[in-house]
Amino acid sequence: MRTVSATAGAVTAVLAAGTASVVVGRLASDAALKASAARPLPTEPRLTVHGTAAGRITLTRDLATLRPGVHGLAGDGSHAVVGPVLEGTPHPADTVVRRLERVTHGTFAPGDAAWLTPNLYVGNPRTALGLDHTDVDVPGELGALPAWFVPGDRDTWVIAVHGLGTTREHALNLMGFLHARRLPVLALAYRGDPGAPRPPDRLNHLGETEWRDVDAAIRYAVRHGAGRVVLLGWSTGATMALRAAEHSQVRDRVAGLVLDSPVLSWPATLRALARARHTPEPLLPLAVRAAQGRAGLHADGLAGAGGPDRLQVPTLLVHGPDDRVAPWEYSRRLARRRPGLVTLHTVPDASHAAMWNADPEEYEERLRRFLTPLL
Repeated sequence: MRTVSATAGAVTAVLAAGTASVVVGRLASDAALKASAARPLPTEPRLTVHGTAAGRITLTRDLATLRPGVHGLAGDGSHAVVGPVLEGTPHPADTVVRRLERVTHGTFAPGDAAWLTPNLYVGNPRTALGLDHTDVDVPGELGALPAWFVPGDRDTWVIAVHGLGTTREHALNLMGFLHARRLPVLALAYRGDPGAPRPPDRLNHLGETEWRDVDAAIRYAVRHGAGRVVLLGWSTGATMALRAAEHSQVRDRVAGLVLDSPVLSWPATLRALARARHTPEPLLPLAVRAAQGRAGLHADGLAGAGGPDRLQVPTLLVHGPDDRVAPWEYSRRLARRRPGLVTLHTVPDASHAAMWNADPEEYEERLRRFLTPLL
């Protein structure tokens, strides 16, 4: 009888451990599948504001606060723009002083929590940049997709698609540059975004289903006068652009791709986000399997052997080795596989989807060179 009881107890313990592992894997997979546009990704550290003064702000010393360039600084109900680190300014050793370019709204007081974001602007093209625009609805398979349309004289449109942890406001960073070159721009909100239809399972699919909303945007552009389109995507938005260029029935209208920090291997990205949530290393495979089962993700996504060979249009890849969300190595592989078609611009010391922020002038010059032959 004791043997039977011991065996039953062991089986119960194993089942309980298995159930717990499944739960942990599911929770870990939420880091990617339930990423919110309103909150930072888990790879982005929470910072503390230590003080502000005329034209400067003091923040927790961290690799993030030492990044070069210009960045948004977000807090609970607040947003500002911070510039370069101010060398030579007296400050405690555990802090960093950066130039405070402007406070968009709210306030930053000592003790406030904040985080860096690629978004320099909030609002819409008119309120943020003074650009005339139209709010349009793009018909998508789940319903109407809100988009901003900024008109231009050319018949090549740019369709801008944001990625993880941001909204279509991310496209405002480049809107002035594109408008100055007379390019019409369509900045899309896709399924799961504020104001857009929610996916039936309420999950992000890391581009595997969302690309169909980019396809809908291409069709909308063609119906409204676009001769060709350039797809500009960040993070999973870049993944969507790649899939649309491969699968859309109007892919012949795609003249080029601009891919910033593309997610080319969803398992690698999911492991990175789960790791940032302090998931123990042995449980990371469970997170990957949980995501695959919940969201119906396929194999290793665009990192698979066939993906690069299906690329048919000129592509500008902008990525860097310090990206903790989408490993840069996959972009390097893609560029090596298609050297005549893909140009890789490497940006050091830049975080995920913030390649422009590290050096806006160099980024825009690379983009200008890429776009000129396509217009």
